[in-house]
Amino acid sequence: ADYAVTGNFSNIAYKEAQKYGQISLAASSADRNHTYIPAQDQLKLDPGASYFYYCANNTIYGTEWQYVPDTGDVPIVCDMSSDILSRPVDVSKYGIIFAGAQKNMAPAGLTVAIVREDLAGHELPCTPLMMNYKTMIDKDSMYNTPPCWCIYMLGLVLEWLEGQGGVPGMEAIKHGKASMLYDVIDNSRLFTCAVEKDSRSDMNVVFRTGSDELDAKFVKESTAAGFTNLKGHRSVGGMRASIYNAMPVEGVEKLCDFIKAFERAN
Repeated sequence: ADYAVTGNFSNIAYKEAQKYGQISLAASSADRNHTYIPAQDQLKLDPGASYFYYCANNTIYGTEWQYVPDTGDVPIVCDMSSDILSRPVDVSKYGIIFAGAQKNMAPAGLTVAIVREDLAGHELPCTPLMMNYKTMIDKDSMYNTPPCWCIYMLGLVLEWLEGQGGVPGMEAIKHGKASMLYDVIDNSRLFTCAVEKDSRSDMNVVFRTGSDELDAKFVKESTAAGFTNLKGHRSVGGMRASIYNAMPVEGVEKLCDFIKAFERAN
């Protein structure tokens, strides 16, 4: 299989997959600290691969695939955990889509999988029943007791999403939130975003001042002002604003105002 490594989770997936088969590195953005998404012509694809894997959104590095790779007849397997329901998806272009619910759908503990049925039933002999897609398909996702509370919460979230104009409506909202925040950062003399503009995530906006001391001050003062979890991941530092579907526009507006005020004071 072919794997594209564009961040932490895809790197873990790439390493784990090597336990079960012959895995090729189709692309990597590690050469520039994962600040970009490889273009189509940078993908080294094997037409005989069983599948091509990528992670749609990279929460730690603040990058997001803005296109669906063209892999010919090779099925695409995509981890959409952190941007599912934030934009329309042509499911027919994928072999398997899977997503942990904890970002945009429901509490942690539930995983949604969309599987092309002809791809099920080809598991390795060592595959546990619980990890076998065919088991879940044959048993209507109830081979074991499902996480009922999480599924109930997902139902409520989907009802709320319909009220926002469905997925197309949510896409417009999230574009507005992200554009607002990136505009403030790009026009700042203090803050910068290292991610290439055509690879930027609409879910996770990463930024920094260039000074570890000022970054720490920003995190401390923003926390005191009522903002939470703005500290960047320990592996990259800086700041990260996670503006998933549940984050209202007003919250992003207030963060933009705080960023401007902090710059004026520093």
